[in-house]
Amino acid sequence: MTQLPQSTLTVTDEPESPPPAPTPPRKRRRVSVGRIFAWTVMVILLIITIFPFYWMLRTALSSNGALAANASSFLPAEFSWNGFRRVFGLQPIDEAIADGGSGAQLDFWRYLMNSVVVATVITVCQVFFSAMAAYAFSRLKWKGRNLVFSVFLLSLMVPVIFTLLPNFLLIKQLGLIDSLLGIMLPSLLIAPFAIFFLRQFFLNVPIEVEEAALVDGASKVRVFFGVVVPMSVAPIATISILTYITAWNDYFWPLMVSYSDESRVLTVALGSFSAQSPQGGPDWAGLMAATLVAALPMVILFACFAKKIVNSIGFSGIK
Repeated sequence: MTQLPQSTLTVTDEPESPPPAPTPPRKRRRVSVGRIFAWTVMVILLIITIFPFYWMLRTALSSNGALAANASSFLPAEFSWNGFRRVFGLQPIDEAIADGGSGAQLDFWRYLMNSVVVATVITVCQVFFSAMAAYAFSRLKWKGRNLVFSVFLLSLMVPVIFTLLPNFLLIKQLGLIDSLLGIMLPSLLIAPFAIFFLRQFFLNVPIEVEEAALVDGASKVRVFFGVVVPMSVAPIATISILTYITAWNDYFWPLMVSYSDESRVLTVALGSFSAQSPQGGPDWAGLMAATLVAALPMVILFACFAKKIVNSIGFSGIK
């Protein structure tokens, strides 16, 4: 009996994979006239905003004597670092006068330190007391709370120039003229905008979190510092940056109060360049170099935290 050969069959358990679906063609976004117009306006506004900073840099990097002859040039006139050297006190007096600058010395580092001290102390104290006042207006229930808060909001409409003379008389009677404390005192405690800004955020904090802490035996003070403040780091940081920039750029009030180098801040000290007229004209190169150095920290600070500031302002304005 003859055996038939067994046929070998290959059995595959895995099903064949279907062919990949064809990717739909991308729809090209139609460029409308309105979109082109909007981008054009944005680019123009951006150029208008950045151009003053470029012009400051161009003037600071120019030779002061060559600026008059090349006033319309967009490039530095006779490129020179002498403007920055005069600002930092690195250029001899004879060389500064020969370069068209002022022979007076600018104690830049002292003025910078005064500005740092004033802006830092104002920011820390103002944000600290404003945060506590904002929490009282948002959570604590006491008689006349809404009326007092309305008065604070009305104070936002009072022009700052109306308060300069009363503040000056008060600082003079306290004997704080020509001192850093005299510059800081009017802005040291609270600010209506900071209270309004932080109050709007505290109203959005879930009250159940605070009630849970109170049930556990925490006091109102402990709830504020242990629960509310850690949850409000973003808006507190935002209002701190805005307060620091405002204190740094303040000019008129420090000009009224300070009369010597011991209390003069950087914004006031920049006037020493423009007030002097060596060789018949201001030291524009030195003035622009000093202005650029004074403004650069605030520009960098705002550029680093611009997104956080905008997001915090938008979130706090919801309620």
